[in-house]
This record gives sequence, structure tokens and C-alpha cells, in this order.
Amino acid sequence: MPVQPLRWVSDLASGYVELIDQTLLPGRLVWIQCRSVECMFEAIRSLRVRGAPAIGVAAGYGLVLAVRGAGEGKDEFFAALEKGRDYLASSRPTAVNLSWALNRMVIRARQLSDRPVSTIKQSLLEEALTIQQEDANMCRTIGGFGAELVPESATILTHCNAGSLATAEYGTALAAVYTAVEQGKKVRVFADETRPLLQGARLTSWELHQAGVPVTVICDSAAGWVMRTHKVDLVIVGADRIAANGDTANKIGTYSLAVLAKRHKVPFYVAAPSSTFDLSLANGSKIPIEARSAEEIGRSFGFQVVPEGVSCFNPAFDVTPAELISAIVTERGVIRPVTRERVEEVLAVSSVQK
Repeated sequence: MPVQPLRWVSDLASGYVELIDQTLLPGRLVWIQCRSVECMFEAIRSLRVRGAPAIGVAAGYGLVLAVRGAGEGKDEFFAALEKGRDYLASSRPTAVNLSWALNRMVIRARQLSDRPVSTIKQSLLEEALTIQQEDANMCRTIGGFGAELVPESATILTHCNAGSLATAEYGTALAAVYTAVEQGKKVRVFADETRPLLQGARLTSWELHQAGVPVTVICDSAAGWVMRTHKVDLVIVGADRIAANGDTANKIGTYSLAVLAKRHKVPFYVAAPSSTFDLSLANGSKIPIEARSAEEIGRSFGFQVVPEGVSCFNPAFDVTPAELISAIVTERGVIRPVTRERVEEVLAVSSVQK
């Protein structure tokens, strides 16, 4: 079974978040304990916990850590709540699940503003636990819809890590893989290494191997040749933010992969929960792109690979235009074709049904 990357342990007063330090995989499987909001901020910022859905779950727990020590006065509590939200929201700018989860927690607290502060604090822990459970359920549902797009015998190419390590459990893009395998389909996966931090080589291959799914790691630059020579049946990736028209931000290199898929007539799918959509943004040009340290390129895993004094450009994400995406798989259904109208239809109709 896919691993669960983070969890709340114990009660509100003495509890903490236990999470896998993903920066140490695959060499070491280490669980760390976050008992403060500062620890959670650092874990998100440094990619110890990563992947848009998992970041959202972590943020919910982080806000609980931020306010549980606040006094029982309403003014003091809500000041701590706002400060904690703003602090955690600044950890990473691109993944919309981060702000989505934080805003949901704040709204919940305000709904209970007439209750004792102790009651609000406990309700916030319950809300964070609910966010995690809802994400796990959504991933399972995404896996069901995604598996319908997987042939009985399939070669799948993926980029970065959109598996159980990036979510509450099970994953988004890899949920389709896990579900297809459970259905008895014969599946093998090519995983892009995903420079510069190698999330595909380190994380995707690790969790697929742990689950017994055949996986082969390739250099990012080999993807086009693999499509041409190895009969790739589909590409499926995750997402960190999706605009109203379907333009999708994901790990840097995704846009190039979509262009290659188009050239080789390979279906290109995105898998993401509805919480990853930012309908306030008309298109992908409005999505903020996180710029990370040049050292991640220049000193790759501690080794000097770029001469001192040479600049490095290190965007963490790129944006794939909707016209290059064959379908977006959500827990509410499959968006195909990827248009503003279809996005609204799938998300809105399901909201009414729920």
C-alpha cells in the first residue's frame, strides 16, 4: 500500500505532527516531529513535506500548532490565528492548497467566534483532521476516474512526484496507477528524474518500488526519445494550481513534457483535487511562480556543478496551457475538453450534487 507521509499524533494539548523528511529519501526513511508552527514552516519551505495536497494538510496542522498556546482571550486568539495564517502562507507561493487550507481553517474559527477559545482550538484540530481525511478520499476517487484512462496494458510516463508522498495518501497522478494495478491492469512507469531536486528519481521511484509497481527512471531530457521509441500510452502529472481556463502550474519541466506529448500524439493528463483550482485567476499568466535558490542548481546535493560566479535561474514551476492538456482528472469527474466552460460545469454540477 502507498505510504502515508504525515499524521497528527495524540491530543490537542500534547500532540504534534509526524512527517517523513522527504529530503532524505531514498537513502533514509526518517520521521520528524513538528511541535511548533516554526517547525512546520521550515518543513514546508525546505520541502521536507511537499506536493500541493500534502502542503495543504500540513498547513492546517501548522495553524493548530500556531494557536494552541494562545490565551483564552478572543482578541489574543484571533491575533495569533491571523499571524499564523500569514506566516504559513508565505512559506511557498505557488501551491494554492496552502492558502486554501489556511483560509478554510480561519473561516471555521470565525464561525465559532461566540464559543469559548478552548472549543475553537479543539474544533480547528478536528477541521485539520477532516482536511486530511477528505484529501485521502478525494485521491481514491481521482484514482478511480484516472484508471479509466489507463489501457489494460500500459506504459505511463510521469514527472516529479504526484503520489502518496505528495498527498494525504495514495496520490493524484499515481492514484491512477495504483488503482489500475489493483484492477489487474499490467502497468509500467517511466519516471522523469525531475531536476534539480530529483523528486522523480528519489521519490516517485521509491514509492512505486515499495508498492511493487515496475518503474524505470529516465533523465528529463530523455522523455521525447522514450515517447518515440517505447510506445508511451499516456503521460499523467499532478498540479499545484489550475486557473479557471485549465492552464496548469506544475513542477518545472511539465510544460516541455506536454509539448513533447503533443508532438508524439500521446495523451497528456493532469490529475488534481478540486481544491487545486484557483477560479479567481482567469488564466495561467496570473499564477505566481516560485523562484528557488540558485544553489539548488549550482551546488546540486552538495557538489559544485556550476562554476563559481556563473548565475543560475531556478523557477520551481512552469505553466502548461490548457490546449496541450487532454483531460484533467478530479474527484468530481473528468474535465474533457479542457475549457473554461467544462471546468465550470464539472466543478459546479458536482457541488450541487454533493
